[in-house]
Amino acid sequence: MPNMNYITLTIGTIIIIAFSWYFSIREKRYHGFARFFSFESIFILLMLNLKVWFKDPFSGFQIISWVLLFVSIYPGIAGYITLHKKGKPEDNHIERTTVVVKSGIFKYIRHPLYCSLLILGTGVMFKDPGKLQLILGAVNLLAIYFTARIEEKEMTKKFGPDYLKYMTETKMFIPYLF
Repeated sequence: MPNMNYITLTIGTIIIIAFSWYFSIREKRYHGFARFFSFESIFILLMLNLKVWFKDPFSGFQIISWVLLFVSIYPGIAGYITLHKKGKPEDNHIERTTVVVKSGIFKYIRHPLYCSLLILGTGVMFKDPGKLQLILGAVNLLAIYFTARIEEKEMTKKFGPDYLKYMTETKMFIPYLF
């Protein structure tokens, strides 16, 4: 990988593994395994594209990138805040919600935090969309999709018919579409 600092890559990967283990996998919530690949692909994309982050700021790809990066902020923050306020999480841990959240952004999409990661990764990819970046962008998209599917199985097991009904009322990532 050109221009990549392997020490930074190694340290970042260890941090992502620790995060995935601590927040999901140790509690047998296996969506954290698939989510690891999303985090890792975004991290590698960031490292690959740092050299062009502010280069030629008015080119088409840079404008698309900045729009996506700014758009990714809303679903992430709105989802996080709503889970804390409405999800009644045990020990203030958003992955331990005790009720199905159906208000706020969750009224329209089931996975706003994953939607945020999907948009973020695509935005970072557009900074310099070469072959490797496109592959990593695709890895991120697939990882987010599988993360959401695995989590939906976990939520169905936890909340039963209430979550199944919620799934029929909302889209996965994009309101009214997908």
